[in-house]
Formats: sequence, C-alpha cells, structure tokens
Amino acid sequence: MEKTLPFSQVLAIGFMLFAMFLGAGNVIFAPMVGQQAGTNTWIAMGGFLITGVGLVLLAIIALTRGGGTVERLTARVHPLFAVIFSILLFLTLGPIYVIPRTTSVVYEIAINPLIQVKENTSLYLLIFSAIFILLTIFLSWNTTKFIDRLGKLITPIFGILLLILIVKSIITPMGKIGAPQENYMSGIFLKGFTQGYYTMDVLAAFVFGGIFIKSISSLGIKSEKEVSKLFIKAGFITIIGLIALQISMAWIGASSVEAIGYKDNGGEVLAQSAKALLGQMGIYIIGTVIFLTGITTNVACLAAVSEYFERIVPSISYKKWLILFSILSMIITNFGLNTILTFASPILMLLYPLAIAMIILIFANNLFNGQQSVYVGTMIGVGFVAVLDALKDAKVSPEAINNIFGFIPLFESGAGWIITGIIGFIIGLIVAKTRNEPTTLINMAGQEIKGDSSRVPL
Repeated sequence: MEKTLPFSQVLAIGFMLFAMFLGAGNVIFAPMVGQQAGTNTWIAMGGFLITGVGLVLLAIIALTRGGGTVERLTARVHPLFAVIFSILLFLTLGPIYVIPRTTSVVYEIAINPLIQVKENTSLYLLIFSAIFILLTIFLSWNTTKFIDRLGKLITPIFGILLLILIVKSIITPMGKIGAPQENYMSGIFLKGFTQGYYTMDVLAAFVFGGIFIKSISSLGIKSEKEVSKLFIKAGFITIIGLIALQISMAWIGASSVEAIGYKDNGGEVLAQSAKALLGQMGIYIIGTVIFLTGITTNVACLAAVSEYFERIVPSISYKKWLILFSILSMIITNFGLNTILTFASPILMLLYPLAIAMIILIFANNLFNGQQSVYVGTMIGVGFVAVLDALKDAKVSPEAINNIFGFIPLFESGAGWIITGIIGFIIGLIVAKTRNEPTTLINMAGQEIKGDSSRVPL
C-alpha cells in the first residue's frame, strides 16, 4: 500500500520546492522591469510571468510525463542531444552561472552595504564567497534533510520578512508609477517575455527533478506515479508563491522611482527601496531575505548538479562532485557579477527556447504520435534561431545577423524561434509520415506506450 502524506507534510515539500526556485538572483529582475516599464509594467509582467513562472509548472508536469529526469526527456530528440543539452544545462544552473551569480548578488545586496571601508572589496568578496560556499556544502551534504532545512525552517523565515516589506510598500507607496523608459515603449509584452528567461526557473525545473525525487525518497514515497503526483502538488504551491512574489517585486520597482530614482540593476532597486520603506531596518531585512534565498538556491543547484554528474560518472561520488563544483563556483564568483551576467546571458538565449519547445512537444506528444522526426525537426528549427540570438547577445555581429535574418517574424524581438520551430515541426511531421515511424504515446499516468497508435488505449 502506498504511503499517504498529511497536508502539512505536502505543504512543507511545496515550501522546499519554492525555496529551491526562489533565489537571490531570481528576485532582482521583476523590480527592474517595474522601474523600466513604468505604466506599462503590467503588460510587460504578463510576458514575464509566462516564461518566469507559468512555464515552470508546465515544465514540472512535462518532466513527470517525460520520464522524471531531463536526460530521459531530451532523449526523445536524440541520445547525443540529451547528453549535450543536459551537461550544458546542469553546468549553467550550477558552477558556471547560477551559483556564482547568486553568491555575487547576496554579497552586493546583503554584505556590501554594511562594509564601511570600500577598499579591498575584491578581498571581502573572496572571504565572503568562501564562507558562503562552505555553508552551501554543509547544507547540501545530505539531501534527505532538505525538507526539514529548506521547507520547514528557512522558507517561513524569509517569507515573513518579505511579507513585511511588501505590505509596507502597499500601505505607504514610495510614489506614483512613472512613464515607461524607451526600451518599454514598444514590443512591451515580448520584452517582458524574454526578461523572464533570466529567472532561469524553467531550466531549474528540469534540473530539480532528480534531486526532488531523491530528497522525498526518505519519506517512503517510492513509486513513480506517487512521486509525480507529489511533484505536481508541490509545483502548484511553488507557482502560487512565485506569482505573488514577482508581481509584488514589480510593484516595488514601479513605485520606487520618485523615492530612489532609476538604478542600474534590480539588486540596487530592492536595497534602496527597502531603505526608503523601512529605514536602516529595511537594509537588514532585505539583506537577510537575500542571504536566505541565496543559500536555498545554491544548495538546490549544487546538490542537483552533483547528483546528475554522479549519475553519469558513478565512479566519482556525489560528495566529491559537491566539493569540485563548489571550488569552481567560488573561482567564477570572484570574477564579479557583471562578468558573470555577460558571460552567461548568451547561454540562456540558447537554452531557454529549446527548453520551452521541449515542454510544448511533451504536451503535444500524442497529437503527432511521439514520432522522433517531429522532435528532431522542431529542435533544429528552434535551435537555428536560438544560436543566432545567442550570438547577437554575445555581441557577435548583431547588426549583420539582424540584416540577414530580419525577415523572420519576431526575430528582432528575440522570438523568431517560434516561427522556425513551427516550420521544423511541420517538416518533421511530413518526414515521420513518409518513413512510417513507430509511435511513442504517453498515457494518463505518464507512462510511455510504444506501438501502433491506432490500437493504443489512453
């Protein structure tokens, strides 16, 4: 008989997953959208919430329907694609980008404002990053403790502190919402849509699947069906929390201009807004929130990437991978936040469209009988433009690329991959029908059924 968990335990698991998604870097983008979009904030946030929040739940469901791990999901395209995509994804969500970004953001918001002497800041960053990474290692050492540490302890603390800041911003707003800046006067929805990429939560959903399953196994949940159900329930709790949070962060940014002026990044917007709303106490509150959300994300990402590499290279243990990736993360952290953001942005422009396309294909799987050529064709179509977008973001001949490929609808807005993906889908469908490829359907329980689609019960 399958074990049934009480609601309080399900809620704690939901809080754990919410804490894993809600990182210090995650909360700095919506305030910036609010500041820049002004009176167009809610249009921009419509796009932002689709990629930054809504697709997260779809990614979680797609993961449960696609085999439970990102490598099984992407193997529907090709085994080699699965390996390359998964390795690039896990390294980006781990030591190359997310962990260094999160550590740097925590330092800039929670620690740097408290430092009186502004000399030798690189030394302070080195010391802080070493301590922060050591704490991350400690909390990541045993994945069976995640629910107690993240879900029952850390999440309620930073949740209450954030609520204080949000409620104060509603009761006593810092000012009126101003006019939109130039980059939010046209293409507003799509601008918000692409800004949602930077939360990285859709990619994180793919990454957290394995570590989520591992962390709840200690509760006696063993069957794939029950794990999937629990993952989806926790996903709904996470989505409700993320929607409320991102809308609140956008409101704070949009209403902050009169009080603090325009800032260069969302971290500054949050820190200065907290001070404007609550005085010096606001600095301590937002610093604590950013510290706690930063540590939860680092723990989740470090554990996930170590668990993945232990899976593909079992000769090296989880704990050895943990230490190796921690050292690499600390080294990259000390290049500074601007360098980290500049380096990783093109990778996001490449990975995000591919991830979104995979989610759509999983949900549409039974419409095209799960035939591999459709997956391949779609990914080639999406990947072609995604590579061009990544090159543009890396400042590799952006004007020349726009001139050559600007005929593709939505290309200059960063969404040209939608059209080429649809074309690739159609071509793949034609190829699959021509070759009479075998089918792979997914039933209501998320199980794959191979064979003649006309005789497969769903």
